[in-house]
Amino acid sequence: MKKIIVQKFGGTSVADTNKIKHVADVIIKEKQNGNDVVVVVSAMGHTTDHLLKLAHEINAAPSERELDMLLSTGECVSMSLLTMALQSKGYDAISYNASQIGIITENVHTKARIVDIKTDKLKKSLEEGKIIVIAGFQGVTPEGEITTLGRGGSDTSAVAIASALGAERCDIYTDVEGVYTTDPRIVPNASKLDEISYEEMLELAHAGANVLHPRSVETAKQYSMPLRVRSTFKYDDKGTLILGVDKMEIYKPVAGVAQDLSQVRVVVCDIPDTPGEAATLFSSLAKENISVDMIIQSYARKVSQTNDIAFTINKEDLEKTEEIVNKVKDKLHAGDVSFDDNIAKISIVGAGMIDRPGIASTMFQTLADAGINIRMISTSEIKISCLINKEDSQKAVKALHKVFNLGCDTIAEVKGTLPDV
Repeated sequence: MKKIIVQKFGGTSVADTNKIKHVADVIIKEKQNGNDVVVVVSAMGHTTDHLLKLAHEINAAPSERELDMLLSTGECVSMSLLTMALQSKGYDAISYNASQIGIITENVHTKARIVDIKTDKLKKSLEEGKIIVIAGFQGVTPEGEITTLGRGGSDTSAVAIASALGAERCDIYTDVEGVYTTDPRIVPNASKLDEISYEEMLELAHAGANVLHPRSVETAKQYSMPLRVRSTFKYDDKGTLILGVDKMEIYKPVAGVAQDLSQVRVVVCDIPDTPGEAATLFSSLAKENISVDMIIQSYARKVSQTNDIAFTINKEDLEKTEEIVNKVKDKLHAGDVSFDDNIAKISIVGAGMIDRPGIASTMFQTLADAGINIRMISTSEIKISCLINKEDSQKAVKALHKVFNLGCDTIAEVKGTLPDV
């Protein structure tokens, strides 16, 4: 029985027809290795951004249903063109969108989660020797409504399909050679990692590393699906393998440093210090599918019996968050609300941090020595994140990358930019 390899190509890999023809050659090489190949594609280049711009030129507040109808067309274009390219090179290929396969999602627009994937049609096409090309980023509800999975959803599509088919591996192709210890555009001697664990990659993804979408890593971890991040343009480079931490040797406590410039800090002041107030605030945000990252609650003031709650959200949720929080503050009889987008979240991540004391103090001292003020802190077993002023972000990344000895001996040759996933 042939092994199934799922390949995913991002927007920069299929940005124009010449690149699509090159991607076809990459797919053919995997087919010639004796494997069955299933391909998932993103929309070409910045198509999604262009479609969003068009939508907002028509309607300042377009409905989420119609946005999904519009945005789902981008992947269908690249899917069809890539299939044509494969056919022009003499290979039997067929394209499918989410509705044709049955990529079933929950009934949520713009940020839907996959709940099931029908594999009958895919398995039949593979038995017939076909190369399958699938539109990523999209799904369909049980009632037949088109949905999209949110930014980076094609990664999630690819991993979910690989898991449903019992694939040998899922390869995420992009325009960099793998996962680096930090953004090579900030630190030129950033090291490429040969291996990284699901846990570390998930934390890096949440912390702002734009190589993989967090949900794709979550899905890979859940189904123990090996992931490989590799370059579309350097086929012989094996990239970075992502697998379970139990299969790795941990040599360094910190695997990488990430920055996230897409966060907004929200502070709700003078909330009454009574049970249930925080639950009311955050459940209101959760009902609108708004994810909250860092949270800090101050000590209660003795005189007024109130406290302040500060938390961070993604910038794309700012408008909706402002509306919700301003409504909830009246219900809570809270005070002022402030929003600050002049911030950056800087994180260090490493599975080796668990049993090694002093990592947090080293991070804090390094930032202090660089004259960088810490505004919020959050931790997990393998991640420490600090909220700082945005203008200090690159200085912080460089300092932390150096103090934890993450650089390579020679300057890494990195061409292009980080991928649009």
